Amino acid sequence: MSMVSSKVKIVGPLAPYAGRFGCALFDLGYTDLSAADQFRLMGHFSRWMVSQGLAADALSDAAVQRYCRYRKSKGYTARLKPSSLGRLLSFLRDEGVLVEPLPAAPTGPDELLVARYEAWLANERGLVEEVVARWTAAAAAFVAGHPGLSTGVDVIGTPEVTAFLARELPGRGASSARELAAALRSFLRFLHIEGLVSVPLAQAVPPVAFRKGAGLPRWLAPQIVARLLASCDRRTGRGRRDYAILLVLARLGLRAGEVARLSLDDIDWRAGELVVHGKGRRDDRLPLPPDVGEALVAYLRRGRPRTETRTVFLRAIAPRVALSPPAITWVVTSACERAGVPKASAHQLRHSLATHVLRTGGSLIEAGQILRHELVGTTQIYAKVDFAALAQLVQPWPGGAA
Repeated sequence: MSMVSSKVKIVGPLAPYAGRFGCALFDLGYTDLSAADQFRLMGHFSRWMVSQGLAADALSDAAVQRYCRYRKSKGYTARLKPSSLGRLLSFLRDEGVLVEPLPAAPTGPDELLVARYEAWLANERGLVEEVVARWTAAAAAFVAGHPGLSTGVDVIGTPEVTAFLARELPGRGASSARELAAALRSFLRFLHIEGLVSVPLAQAVPPVAFRKGAGLPRWLAPQIVARLLASCDRRTGRGRRDYAILLVLARLGLRAGEVARLSLDDIDWRAGELVVHGKGRRDDRLPLPPDVGEALVAYLRRGRPRTETRTVFLRAIAPRVALSPPAITWVVTSACERAGVPKASAHQLRHSLATHVLRTGGSLIEAGQILRHELVGTTQIYAKVDFAALAQLVQPWPGGAA
């Protein structure tokens, strides 16, 4: 525990946890000033628990909500929502003091049907957690409009499917509409497998209008990428981190989520390889270019905070936890601001790599291998920016000069 935070007196039911809270804050890289602020919050919360007659083992989410309302009634302007108490509540959960309520078990037949569908998506289809959650929510919305579907009482057909889409699709963007349609097709297939509908209704869901490949991949010219890299102040730890992130994105074409998931255990220094955990739970081994390796070493030795966390890229300020995918994109947008170039995303660096491969004589197959595309068709969109190859296909204008 730091000298400053140790001077903050904690009384009440949370006092026995003060020492470990200080150690946790120290491990997360909190400064003395920030740690003292967290301790004052802990002390205030503990004194409120005394006034309410709450013991540590009686702390619940409902009590946290009451505490926030109490702060607001007393004129406080900060820490008025449970989310603003995040670090303290996270520590208390780790200590087993604040136990998160278990999700309510499905009781009715319709809830059990949705739960079976959720398990089917995860176990039989092998979909990732985020997709399972979104598709399960779509199924729950459909079931809510047809109570009794799980028992076969409410027989559905094409009119019911059409009515659901007509109600849900208006106002959605193209991407959201396509996903809802895909989720509904999946659920209707599941209902057919379960024997709850006699005909395969998935084909009753029409395709959402979408011209695949109609747009152009947004990419950055090599000189722009060079300016982004040069904008990082590699004399600082944050600058070395941002430079390494940008170089990984630009040289390896990784997605923001893949960069965020990189672990120290994924780097094979002897073999000069990097394991990438990509989409569809797919793992790939990529060669580690020397410049990328040097940037990683510089960050790991003289920029990355000392912590037990195995994730490669961490926050530069407390709490020293792993960067999220949006934070990886933020690194790119911040570099754009420093370099004085138009705002770009992390994915545009991936597009830039594929475009550079084609413009320097590489093939679509080679670009697809670098980007780890399973299908050549996925890479075909980059043919639109291969101007040298497209120029060979240009026909003379009719009636023009010979």
